[in-house]
Formats: sequence, C-alpha cells, structure tokens
Amino acid sequence: MERNLDELTRREYDLIVVGGGIFGACAAWDAVLRGMSVALIERHDFSGAASANSFKMAHGGIRYLQHADIARVRQSCRERSALLRVAPHLVEPLPIAIPTYGHGLKGKALLGAGMLAYDLLTLDRNAGIPDPARHIPRGRLLDRGVTLDLFPNLEAPDLTGAAVFCDGQIYNGPRLALSFLRSAVDRGVRAANYVEATGLCLGENRVAGVKARDLISGEELEIRGAAVLNATGGWASQFLGRSLPETSLSQVPFSRDACFIVSRRLSSHMGVALSGATKDPDAVISRSARHLFVVPWRDVSLIGVWHVVWRDHPDAVTVTDQELESFLGEINGACPGLDLELADVRAWNAGLVPFGDNQEGAQNLRYGHRSHIVDHGRAQGVAGLVSLIGVRYTTARGDAARAVDLVVSGQGRRAPRPATHRLPVFGGDFDRLDDLETRASRTSPVPLESHVLRALLRNYGTGFEGVLDLARKEPLLGDTLRGSTILKAEVVHAVRDEMALMLEDVAFRRTDLASGGDPGEAALSDCAELMARERGWSAAETERQLDAVRGKLFRPAGGRTAQPIGPAAAEARTGHVELAP
Repeated sequence: MERNLDELTRREYDLIVVGGGIFGACAAWDAVLRGMSVALIERHDFSGAASANSFKMAHGGIRYLQHADIARVRQSCRERSALLRVAPHLVEPLPIAIPTYGHGLKGKALLGAGMLAYDLLTLDRNAGIPDPARHIPRGRLLDRGVTLDLFPNLEAPDLTGAAVFCDGQIYNGPRLALSFLRSAVDRGVRAANYVEATGLCLGENRVAGVKARDLISGEELEIRGAAVLNATGGWASQFLGRSLPETSLSQVPFSRDACFIVSRRLSSHMGVALSGATKDPDAVISRSARHLFVVPWRDVSLIGVWHVVWRDHPDAVTVTDQELESFLGEINGACPGLDLELADVRAWNAGLVPFGDNQEGAQNLRYGHRSHIVDHGRAQGVAGLVSLIGVRYTTARGDAARAVDLVVSGQGRRAPRPATHRLPVFGGDFDRLDDLETRASRTSPVPLESHVLRALLRNYGTGFEGVLDLARKEPLLGDTLRGSTILKAEVVHAVRDEMALMLEDVAFRRTDLASGGDPGEAALSDCAELMARERGWSAAETERQLDAVRGKLFRPAGGRTAQPIGPAAAEARTGHVELAP
C-alpha cells in the first residue's frame, strides 16, 4: 500500500469513495471487482473512527426475533457467515449464555423456543465454512449447576440455568477493515489516508469529483470521478453540507454507543448476557430489560453497550470518568460481587451509529434498524452521488454492495455483484488456523513463543510471511516490543507496506499494541524508536508522536475527561459474571 497523491490525482475514476472505515473499504473492494476504477480517501487513518472501536461482535441477528424482523435475522446471519468465511483469521465463533429465571418471560421455555426458531431460520449458517471448529452450533440449554460452574456470581434463588447461543467475535476490527482495503488496493484501487475531502466538484446536475486537502503537506487536491460514495459515517451530513443544501441526512439521529475494556478476563470461555436498566420499546416479545454483555476478548473482557442520543459535533465524541462510573454502577448492580472499579478499566470505546427517533429525555431508547443508503440523484437531482451511513459493522459488506449497485445503475453499467461473500480477503486464504500455525512455526526465521505466533496469525493470516520476511533479513526485528506480543517487524511492516504514518496508526490500528489499553512506556518507546528510524523523525517529532498516543490512552485521574482512542462506535449490548483476577 503506497500513498502516492500524484498518482491519485492523475486520472479520472469511475468511483471515488470518501471514508476509509469498514463500509468504505468494503465498497472499494466490491466496486473494483466489478471492473471499476476506484479511488478512496480518508481524512484520518483507515478504520480510525467507528470501525476501530466497535464491540467486536459479528452479529448473527438472533435478537431481531424480538422484533419479528425475519428479514433482518436472515441478513445478519448471512453477513456473519460471510465474515467467518472470508476472514477466518479475524472472525471466530463466540458462545454467549443468557441466564434463565423462573418459568415466565425470563424462563427456559421461551428462550429455548426462540433459539429453536433461530436455528431453523439459519440452517445455512455454516455453508462454505470448511473448518468445523469455526461453525456456529445450535442453541442449547444448561442446567443450574453447570451455569453456576461457569458463572459463580450468578447465584440467585430463582436461577434455573442458562440458554446458550453462538455469535461471532472480531479479533481486530481495524485490521479486518484493512484486509478489505488491502485486497482492493491489490486489485488496483488508489487509496490515501490523511486526505480530507473538503467538498464536491459539481458539474451540471451531477458530481465530477472531490475537492480535498492533504493533511500532511497542506496541499489542495482535486480528484476527478464520475461518481462519489459518501461513506463518512457520523460526518456524512457535514461533508455534504459544504457543497449541497440541506439533505435528508441532516435529519438522521445518531447514538453515541459506548463500551469499555477491563483488565480482568471472564473465568469462562463464554460471554454472558445480563439484564440492563432499560427496555426495548420496539420489541414485539421482550424480556424484562435489554441485555448488557460481558465477553472475553484476547486477554481482557469487553463490557457494553450504553447509548446516548448525540446532538453535538461528531468530533466532540467522548466519555467522561463520571459516565464510566455510572456504567460500572449498572454492571455491578446487575452482577453483585463483581465489584468493578474505575481502576479496572483499561480503555473505552465510543462513537456514532444511526439511531432511532427518540424524544428528549427518553430512557427506553429506540435503536437504528438499518443502514441509510441515499441516491442523491433521485433525492436531490445530483447524479452520481450516493451516501451510505452504516448501522452495524457486521452488515458492511452487504450494505456496501447495495450502495455500489446504485452507482452502477446510475452509470448505466452492466456490472453484477461480485462474490465478496466467499472471496477471501487479504490474509484469509486458508482453511484451518491450526494448520496455518504449524506451517508458520516450521518456516519462521526466528523462534517465536506460541502466544506471539498465534497473535501474529490472528492479525495477518497468510500475510504473516510478509512480516517474517523482515525478520529474516534483519533478525533483531524478530524480537517483541518490551512487555508485548508485538514483533518489531510488525511496526516496520506497518510503515513500509500498510501506509502507517503516525505512531497512533501503529499503536491503535495496525497492531494489537494499544487497542486493548495502555501497553506501558517501554513498549511505546520501542515502537516510536522503530518508527522514527523508518520515517526519519527528529527527537522532538518522536516525542510529539508519543505525546499524541499518551493523550489517547485511558488513564483516569481526578474526574478528567478521557480522550477517545479515535472517534468510535460500538455495536452490541452487555452483561456480567465472575472475572478472573
């Protein structure tokens, strides 16, 4: 991946994608496979906002049974299956237990019936997934004893057991988006980060390209194209507002979804769903409250999600220590004895997703159900302009295809959808992770501890060879950053081959270094030293880069507002159980 702005502006494209999150990356991948020439620009770093900070869930749609929304159940299941199929290194099954109580709406009978209905509606959920270990199994019921063995803190007189369903979990959201983008670049897409779209180039009743600014040099650019896809998420209306009168997107409500990471990991391999403090007003069949989730992820636990209607500027998204204290209070109330404190929190994620229509001060909030896809040729008479605001990370591939369909239709092309539901993305061209691990351990030029090798493969899949080739040429790059599982070769690879320009690009998005919380000064210093060598930074610039990363790490102190790990968005609900010390 090479950032070449001269080449980016040298030709006219069939499609310019504005926004380099998961939706923009999937759209670029889909469009280039249809034979279109494509450019993609991102004002920050690829997957630097919502996509970097989701709840790491690939939702299969089981909760939409409560809304009797069978179409959405089927869509979500298809998209989860597609991610399991095309990115086996980055998406895996995750079992989740829902505790059952008594014999009413919270009992086994109702949940068991719901899971049976879901299993029947999704009989094809494992089609084309060659590794049985990565199949989504049928739902099952656990008795009280087994449930308490798994989750001792759930002890309650009326606990009858649990119902277990399986969903998907994303190991690294930014790298999954990057895998789609890298696949697109390998097919000819021209992409550049830190290029801000400042407006549209407009011809007579149609777009002719995008005005942009290189945020590294300050240079003004113009990228010419026959169509523009606005995939800027929470910034969609702000971007359009620079060139067009008010659009329907300005009326789209947004939620600041928030979740957080704690340093203790669940004692069970399963996640757990517990009742929160609010209800779902859109549910046809509803239990007592929405679920909150606590799930194991890497060597920590994810807890979320909380929702607030967000009416401020998208750049202002943040979570205060006071809000985290209230989240912790709700979680501790849902699972007495857990006793989580602010000191247990390693990081928080928060960002914007489309929401439902809610009145001011409403407690039981209506969520967004579907992505917003707008053909501005039909809506405003501006041909060649399409907007896509995605509601869930899981559905990005399919929603991007629908958006590109509109572009293709507007250009009068015959370009059917490519098979992105089964074409492996970069690093995903293998069947079994265990076989890949055996292959990597045999061919590695340096000895790697098993947990380091496994983390490498989870992030890069078959692309691990490009990383280890660097260690083959320079053996010291086979060492890890102090106190981490990150190879020094990963840092160099990120700069040379993945367009990482800033320290935060590597710390939060190209590697696992800081995406789960503060990795410590030693690891950050090692990373900065390597990047300084590659990027030619002075001592002063290296320290500035370190300060920028430190400012985005969660370090609670005296009620200080924590800085986000990038504008973020979380995609789930949350719960509780015993966490291992």
